[in-house]
Amino acid sequence: MAAEMRRSSSTVAVPIKNIERELICPICKELFTHPLILPCQHSVCHKCVRELLQLNHEDSFDAGSECSLPGSPRSRVPSPSMERLDRLVRSGGSRGSISSPGWRRGSVTPRVTTIACPGCQHDIDLGERGISMLFRNFTLENIVERYRQAARAAVAIMCNICKPPQLQEATKSCMDCKASYCNECFKLHHPWGTPKAQHEYVGPTTNFRPKVLMCPEHEMEKVNMYCEVCRRPVCHLCKLGGSHANHKVTSMGSAYKILKEKLAKSIHYLISKEDQVRTQITDLEQLISHTEENGQLAERRANEHFERLFETLQERKSEMLRSIEQSRSRRLNQLKGQVEEYQGMLENSGLVGYAQEVLKETDQSCFVQTAKQLHVRIQKATESLRTFHPAADPCFDEFVLDTSREETLLKEMCFGGVPDPPLIDLSHSRVYNEASITWRLSDDHLPTDHHVLEYRRLSGPSQSPSQEDGEDSGVWRATDRVYGPSTVVCDLEADSLYSFRVRSCRNSMFSPYSPEVSLHTPPSPALGFLFSDKCGFSTERLILNKRRDTVESVAGMAYLLAAERVQTGSYIGLDYIIGDTGISQGRHYWAFKVEPYSYMVKVGVASDSKLIEWFHNPRDTSSPRYDHDSGHDSGSEDTCYELSQPFTLLTLGMGKLFIPKASSSASGSTANAASGDPGNRVLPMPQRLGVCLDYDACRVYFYDADTMRCLYERQVDCSGTMYPAFGLMGSGKVQLEEFITAKRLAF
Repeated sequence: MAAEMRRSSSTVAVPIKNIERELICPICKELFTHPLILPCQHSVCHKCVRELLQLNHEDSFDAGSECSLPGSPRSRVPSPSMERLDRLVRSGGSRGSISSPGWRRGSVTPRVTTIACPGCQHDIDLGERGISMLFRNFTLENIVERYRQAARAAVAIMCNICKPPQLQEATKSCMDCKASYCNECFKLHHPWGTPKAQHEYVGPTTNFRPKVLMCPEHEMEKVNMYCEVCRRPVCHLCKLGGSHANHKVTSMGSAYKILKEKLAKSIHYLISKEDQVRTQITDLEQLISHTEENGQLAERRANEHFERLFETLQERKSEMLRSIEQSRSRRLNQLKGQVEEYQGMLENSGLVGYAQEVLKETDQSCFVQTAKQLHVRIQKATESLRTFHPAADPCFDEFVLDTSREETLLKEMCFGGVPDPPLIDLSHSRVYNEASITWRLSDDHLPTDHHVLEYRRLSGPSQSPSQEDGEDSGVWRATDRVYGPSTVVCDLEADSLYSFRVRSCRNSMFSPYSPEVSLHTPPSPALGFLFSDKCGFSTERLILNKRRDTVESVAGMAYLLAAERVQTGSYIGLDYIIGDTGISQGRHYWAFKVEPYSYMVKVGVASDSKLIEWFHNPRDTSSPRYDHDSGHDSGSEDTCYELSQPFTLLTLGMGKLFIPKASSSASGSTANAASGDPGNRVLPMPQRLGVCLDYDACRVYFYDADTMRCLYERQVDCSGTMYPAFGLMGSGKVQLEEFITAKRLAF
């Protein structure tokens, strides 16, 4: 039996060795000793928690006291409470909580009860009871013990009953008796037919845990429930009137089953992804290698840059010193020459002495020949004496450098790291014939100097295959420096796919590029308009905001007053509103948003003649099938809808978009979808809808404005001026895109 236990122990040693990092206390960096579970679910050694509390207590009185970190001498002194802890565990305390004498009520103990969890850095308030409020992590304790046994597999656990020299190796450990036995001693102390025969026994171990976890708040109560809010075991008194009275709890059996199933599934998933994990480990190892290589390369480049700076500074220094030396020599020569010239003016020396000797000449012709030139020199000396000026300036102010700007630039150079790449915000970015691109920075980013947006055209209808391979489609074009979180790119080609990316710059260091984002431009330039407040819309049931870019449909007072006469449960009429700009030529596009809660909204185009009929002529409002394309499947409007009409409206409502029934003018893809099952005619409502009217071709198109996918197209009679048209029934709201309204609002 002993041999079998040793063999089983050796087989466990292989996987146990691989989990050592999970068994290390984050404070003392050693194997857990009597680990406690903090409220945040992290585990810490009992002695480490006590030392943290003691450290916080001392710091509260003396900020300069000796630090009690794991590496300090204090951390190596064993906690005196551990002996008492062991006595409590072995002496029959079946409680699962830990009672510490230093934390009993009324004792002289530190009041500081808050520690920072070393795992998540959250502050943990232990309350008045301190460590006594924490559970021991017996599961972790057992795993640590198995690890220790695997590590010392050659050292056997001996029987606690046998006496030398007949001491035998233990084969079992009784969790009730908290002792280890050999086979003979176990049979002797656990005879059949006695209560001891029912004791729980395991393989040889030195770690004996209590049989049942006891509630730390109610010491005589066993924990039998699990609090889902606090994520910890509780007793029934905690639920009835304790701190968990209003918390959601489940039975311990249910919590055990659920958590075990979740853990088993998670483990099974990780095991099934072992190949993927190994691949990712290989990728990470390659990244480590690349990081090492790139770091060395960056270091070499930095050295090269600074060497060039040093060389440049050295060259400028040598040149400046050479210029100063040349200027100094020139000035000294000039001043020394002036000194010699003035010394010649002294009596019996130089020029004066020479003139005195010339005056002694008696031959007139010889005297005149020499005295003429000498007199000119004497006059110059006399003039210089009257207007004395040094031959050179002793000041070297022109060589004084002001390097404060350069010093400031050098000091502002930041080498703390590359800025984090920004991310383009698709929810706030819009593309028309101009693109408004918005991006956001990371939450913990440092201030940046500026941003640079780059874009390129990927494809478009006007490109030939040769052009797509040329410079126009593949070359990134950059905007000017942007000092905010957004910018506008102008002059984009219609019906083209563009890719955008952005990067930040701080102290001359650029971040990596953001992930590329592809956006498709509309098939034509944008039409700028607002909702018209002049053309007969119902002010009673349609609410138009002050900017005239949003219209909302509400129940009118007339409907409420006439409620007694209303016998049907459906809405009885559409309220129309149009744009304030008409179209009489060309190709135009506009986009808007219909709120998902809207009951029924019709969108499209209508001619001025049809609008007069809608706004001014009476109609039968008792049936919602008054207009063609009512959204119903009665089939009564199919014949008329085949013809080209002076209007086309697409129906949206309740988060859906309804494609009209197939007609000869419908596009091929749409016709195929609409001709089959009626369910194919119902699509999810796009977040943004786009409409394009080709007046010259007498055709209207409806798009998903986010993806620029054409949802529906058909022929339309453009005999008059065409207007963007909207019809609302019941509650609903339509909001025009800001780009569509911007020019009109500015005007």
